[in-house]
Amino acid sequence: MFTGIVSAVGVVVEADPNGLGIEHSATARKLKIGASVAVNGCCLTVVEKRGAAFFMDVVPETLRRTNLGTLKPASRVNLELPISANGLLDGHLVQGHVDAITRIVWIKGVAAGREVVIKMPKDLSQFLVEKGSVAVDGVSLTIVKVDDTHGTFTVALIPHTLAVTIAGDYVAESVVNLEADIVARYVARNLRR
Repeated sequence: MFTGIVSAVGVVVEADPNGLGIEHSATARKLKIGASVAVNGCCLTVVEKRGAAFFMDVVPETLRRTNLGTLKPASRVNLELPISANGLLDGHLVQGHVDAITRIVWIKGVAAGREVVIKMPKDLSQFLVEKGSVAVDGVSLTIVKVDDTHGTFTVALIPHTLAVTIAGDYVAESVVNLEADIVARYVARNLRR
């Protein structure tokens, strides 16, 4: 379980159809073989460590459902270690189970930060609500606006988020991972009953 509060930005050192290697020395020191780590919001299992780098197996299902298949050496990725039972829940509950990939429609600079408009996958629209939570590439964000007519939703990025995550690299058409809020999923399921 994660919180969507990115702890570091790592650099891809190896990317192939079966695995992913990431370099970030502080994160690598904390990880053990078999440990979980969220990479762009996708929970992966560490299978090897070499110096400042750690490596994970990546199966075809993960590549189909996430943006990890688009990564190349030198790509930057968001990293988050799992929350501990006595840790703070600063963001929102994030499982690391990516629901969908989608694209950024446009980005607008605002007085402090940026507003990012993201294409809303139809099967997730029922879980995306104004002032609700969503994880974008593993970052816990608050939804500013939902536009059902255009099939988009908007999130606001503060300068801190832009500085400490890969969100500062986003441009129109960037492919991002989405994970809907787990609480919204349970509420929607119970309301359908």
